Formats: sequence, C-alpha cells, structure tokens
Amino acid sequence: MDYTPTDSTPLSPSDFVASNPSADSPSNLSATQQQAVKAAAIEKAQNFRSYAGEKAAAIKQEAGAKFKQGAERAKELHETAEDYIRENPTKAVLGAVGVGVIIGLILRR
Repeated sequence: MDYTPTDSTPLSPSDFVASNPSADSPSNLSATQQQAVKAAAIEKAQNFRSYAGEKAAAIKQEAGAKFKQGAERAKELHETAEDYIRENPTKAVLGAVGVGVIIGLILRR
C-alpha cells in the first residue's frame, strides 16, 4: 500500500496556460492557474487521505491481532504457573517466603 501519485509527471507552469493565451487577460490567466493548482492540490490531498486511512486501518488491525496473541500468551503462562503451584505447593510457598524475606531486607535499608 505505497502512496503512488496517479500522474507521475510533475506539473509545470505550461500545464496551466490556456490553449489560446492571447485571448486571456493576465488576471484570467492567473485565476486559471490558481484553479488548476487548487484542483491538483485537492486531488493529491484526497489521495493522501485515503492512503493514510487505509494504512491506519491496517496498523489498527495488526495491533489488535498482536494484542490478542499477547493476551493468549499471558493466559497460557498463568495456567502453567497454576499447574506448577498445584504440583509443587511446598516449593511454591518456600519460594514465596524467600522472595518476601529478600524484599523485606532490601526495603529495611
């Protein structure tokens, strides 16, 4: 989804000149140029807006998928920890007490 302009040729001042420049007065020529530049700018802005919207939607979808994977992984780790504690309750309690003593000693200082 790369942004590619619909017209790859750059605009030049000759693109804005009417087919019969002698029939136009300088003020009309300037207005014609302004309208052409305005139309080109509006088209480019609309193209960019649609590109940005598509890109944002893709990023949002990818982020949602990553979040869901992270939540599933956390749930698996929680279940694994519960299983270990149920199979080894003495080790789990002694480990918790040891961690608590170490934290208590650190906080006492």
